[in-house]
Amino acid sequence: MRKLGCLGLILALAAIAGVFLVFQSWSGAGPLPHSTSVEIAQGSTLTSAAADLEKAGVVRSASRFLLFAKIFGGGEPIRAGEYRFPAKVSPSDALKLMQAGRALQRLVTIPEGWPSVLVHEAVMAAPQLEGAVAVPAEGSVLPDSYSYERGDTRASVVERMQAAMTRYLDAAWAKRKPTTVAKTKQEALVLASIVEKETGKPEERRTVAAVYSNRLRIGMPLQADPTTIYPITKGRPLGRRIRRSELQAKNGYNTYAMPGLPVGPIANPGRASIDAVLDPAPSKALYFVADGTGGHVFADTLEQHNANVKKWYAIRRARGEM
Repeated sequence: MRKLGCLGLILALAAIAGVFLVFQSWSGAGPLPHSTSVEIAQGSTLTSAAADLEKAGVVRSASRFLLFAKIFGGGEPIRAGEYRFPAKVSPSDALKLMQAGRALQRLVTIPEGWPSVLVHEAVMAAPQLEGAVAVPAEGSVLPDSYSYERGDTRASVVERMQAAMTRYLDAAWAKRKPTTVAKTKQEALVLASIVEKETGKPEERRTVAAVYSNRLRIGMPLQADPTTIYPITKGRPLGRRIRRSELQAKNGYNTYAMPGLPVGPIANPGRASIDAVLDPAPSKALYFVADGTGGHVFADTLEQHNANVKKWYAIRRARGEM
C-alpha cells in the first residue's frame, strides 16, 4: 500500500509538472529576441499564420503553437494585418494580438498650416501605403496625425483627411459667432488659412483674426504677405524678401493689390485658426507687426502702428538684420 501511495504521489507530481510545462510553453516568455513585424496575409489560416510566426522566430514550433491554440485559444478567428510582436511575447499573447486584430498602426502627420504640396509629399513618402494620389485641393485637409495600416491606399488616407476637415468645418460653422466676418464656410476656410500662416502663437490667433476681419469690414486691403507668396511657391517658404513687382502683381491671391479675400485658401488651417475666424477677439486693431519675441504687437491706428514698426526696425538693426 505504501508503494502504491508513493507511486500515486509521483504520478500526481509528474502531472502537475506537465501542466506547468504546458502552461509555461503557452503563456510564458517566447523565443523572440527583439520586437519584429509579421504580415498575416488576407485569407491566412491559423495553420499558415503559425508557420509565419515560426519563420519570424515569434514561436519555437508552429505545430505546438497550432495545437495549443486549438486547445486554449478560445476558437476566435485571426484577422489579417501587419502585427508588431514585442520581444519575448508569449504564444498566448501572440494569438490574442491576431484575434483582436490589433494590427500595426503607422502615422502620417500633417502640421497646421502646411500647404497641400507638402501634404502630398508626406503622403507619397509614407511607407507601406499603396498607389499614387493627386495633390489635394488647398485647404481641404485637416491637419492632424492619421493612422494607417500596411496596404492601405494613399487615396484612402487623403480622403480621411478631407472628410475630417469637412466634419470639423461643418461643426465649427454651426457654432459661429455673430462677430465673424465670414459669410460662407469657404470664406471662413480662406481667412483661417491666412491667420494660420501669420502667427504661430495660439494666444494671438483670435486677435489676428480680428485685425483681418476689421479690414474686410471697411474694405481695407488685407496686405498679408503669405497671400503674396502663395502664387510664387504654392505655399513653400520663399527663402528671400518679397519683391516690389510681386507686391504689385494681380493674380487673385495678392492682397496688397486688391481688397477682400484671395480666391482660395493658401494653406490647410488647423482647428484653432478656424475657430478664431468664427469667433474673433473683441478688438478694434487694424495693424500688427512683429515684436521681436516671435509674437506681434497690435495697433488700432496707423500712427500707433508706425511707432511699433520703428521699434521693430530698431530690434532688427540691433540684431544685424538690417
